[in-house]
Amino acid sequence: MIGSRPDLIAFDFRRGSPIRRFRKASVKRCFLAFCALAFCNLVGCTRTESDRVQGYVEGEYVYIASPLSGTLETLYVQRGRQVKAGDVLFSLDSAPEKSAMDKAERRVWQAGASLEDLKKGKRPTEIQSLKEQLKQARAAMALSEKEFSRRGRLVAANAISTETLDQVRSENDQNRHRVSQLEADIKTAELGSRSDQISAAEAAMRAQEAVLAKAQWELSQKRRSAPQDALVFDTLYREGEWVAAGRPVVALLPPQNIKVRSFVPETRHGSIQAGDNARVIVDGISQPFEGKVSFISPRTEYTPPVIYSREARSKLVFMVEVVFDPKTAEKLHPGQPVDVEFGL
Repeated sequence: MIGSRPDLIAFDFRRGSPIRRFRKASVKRCFLAFCALAFCNLVGCTRTESDRVQGYVEGEYVYIASPLSGTLETLYVQRGRQVKAGDVLFSLDSAPEKSAMDKAERRVWQAGASLEDLKKGKRPTEIQSLKEQLKQARAAMALSEKEFSRRGRLVAANAISTETLDQVRSENDQNRHRVSQLEADIKTAELGSRSDQISAAEAAMRAQEAVLAKAQWELSQKRRSAPQDALVFDTLYREGEWVAAGRPVVALLPPQNIKVRSFVPETRHGSIQAGDNARVIVDGISQPFEGKVSFISPRTEYTPPVIYSREARSKLVFMVEVVFDPKTAEKLHPGQPVDVEFGL
């Protein structure tokens, strides 16, 4: 039959048999179906991973320093140690501050003694001497009064002249004034110094007390303690080194200062609110960490050069911070890369 159909033989040699053509078409369809399936799987995986954004663990450190300079005398902590609030971290050489405080204490005592002396007035022996003088003056006045009375009768009898009477009257007046003077001196001696002098002495004492308080504060600043429970993240000086005023010696990392920073695209920015739950996934740890959104940055991390076109908006990202309870935060480490899921 083939011999009777030469055109069929020519067709078979030039274009191939119908069976071969069917096999080629089947292979092509299978390849396209496999590619479509792989693409669907890839899209499905991407959709699952699109709920996550990348981030990192950030720590806000507390740097402990002294406002005064000095040699680092003792460093009580080491890097990586947990400290409690009130634990001593380090101490600087405090010899100058101790000397200044001792000097201020002595000056306060001196000012207080001067004030008390002014309030007391004269010594008891001096007051007693004035009282004895007052007795003498009163005795002299009593005698002069009798003499004046006797001379008065003699003048009336024309036995003596009036000039003699005037002289006796003058002596009597002097004795009476002397008594008044001594009585006033005794009252003044018992009162002490004047109120203005006492006020000035009180002000001088308060000034010395202020100097003492400053010296005590400076001495306390040479010995620094932890303000709260924290991890000693780093020590910046060694014992024996000179520390300038205000230079931090120890860096602390409280658990509440550990947070996660992530960056979400502009398309998801509106769906995240402060207080929303968030889940943080860390490599090598099967159980994710639960936290809450504490801050959403109002500024974008990327700004297009001209306008916010639809293509440009897809490139905008906003920083979002997630915080944790202290127990959870202790398990995170600054610089650690993480993945974050929002809206759980």
